[in-house]
Amino acid sequence: MKKKILAIAAAVATLPAAYAVDFKAGDWNMSLGGNINAYYTGAHCTGGVVAGGLANKADACGGKENATTIGNGLLPSMLNVGAKTTQNGYDVGAVIGIGVATATNSAIASNSAVDVRNAYVTFGNKDMGTIKMGRDYGLFGLTPVLNDMTLLGVGAAYKATQNGRVSLGHIGAGYTYAGTYGQMAYTTPTFGNGVSIDLGLMNPVEGAVASGSGPQLQARATYAGQSFKAWVAQKNQSYTGYNMSASEVGVTTSVGPVGLLANYQSGNAVGMLSDADQGNIKAKNTFVQATYKATDKLKLGVSSGTSKNSSGAASTSLLSNQHTATGAYYSLTPSLTLVGEIGNTTSKTFGGTEAKQTSYSVGGIFFF
Repeated sequence: MKKKILAIAAAVATLPAAYAVDFKAGDWNMSLGGNINAYYTGAHCTGGVVAGGLANKADACGGKENATTIGNGLLPSMLNVGAKTTQNGYDVGAVIGIGVATATNSAIASNSAVDVRNAYVTFGNKDMGTIKMGRDYGLFGLTPVLNDMTLLGVGAAYKATQNGRVSLGHIGAGYTYAGTYGQMAYTTPTFGNGVSIDLGLMNPVEGAVASGSGPQLQARATYAGQSFKAWVAQKNQSYTGYNMSASEVGVTTSVGPVGLLANYQSGNAVGMLSDADQGNIKAKNTFVQATYKATDKLKLGVSSGTSKNSSGAASTSLLSNQHTATGAYYSLTPSLTLVGEIGNTTSKTFGGTEAKQTSYSVGGIFFF
């Protein structure tokens, strides 16, 4: 499970960031941008052993009661490069995203590992829609993570990944991660009523508890209206002996300074962290969030998520992870946001054992 969590954290390394510099190169419109972020995170772990739990002391606090990390939050430090143009009536574009980590457990070893999780080309026009080919995020689970307030902060402070990679936000404690796939995807034009549809063929996912040969199928329908957005998504893949079939539904809305979000995922082999990572087990993920724009610069928020398995092989098997975050996000400048968060994570086994982690994070994220 620890290896799976590390892989999830690596994938977060290229969540989309806004490009800040645009320039022309012949007929091409080029974009260059990214972010730098760092957080001082303190954590305290108590309770019993919950293998695979996000609050389990061995990994959440490095095996100690107290842990300190000065590193990335849910996003790593990023560099994004994009290119787009119009040729023969088609809009053509490409994106490459590279992420690096801040914290390591050595003061002298090189910090040269990078994650390239986005590398794709798109083409289409307003009449035909857009086709994407390459490696990018999946459709299932992407919308909640992009709207999670802890995307600009830390969320679940899991030392095993934050030291050398990134934190987890509400991944594994509210929603299954969207994942990064080699894919062929199609997005329809936006219909007059604000609806668009995404369809994707994803490279099949295999692992220690899952193997399959056919492509994974994902689909998402989104409605975007005035101060309101709703989506439904589905993912399916056949594995040896069972099928993964999971559904998602979510909404966001805003009323004046108040923003609300709710997302629900359920299905067979939906996974705690990623596709079928616990085999042929039904599970459900619930994520809710409320934010309040106190001033033009200050946003306050609270978010809570739970990921829960329906069955386990033994009493020591992981039943659930639950994480609640309370945060303040202050825009010191248009590019620099200062962040303070308090987090509480609880992991449980089917036998009733609990592990708990409390954490606090202070730092900021700079977009360029």
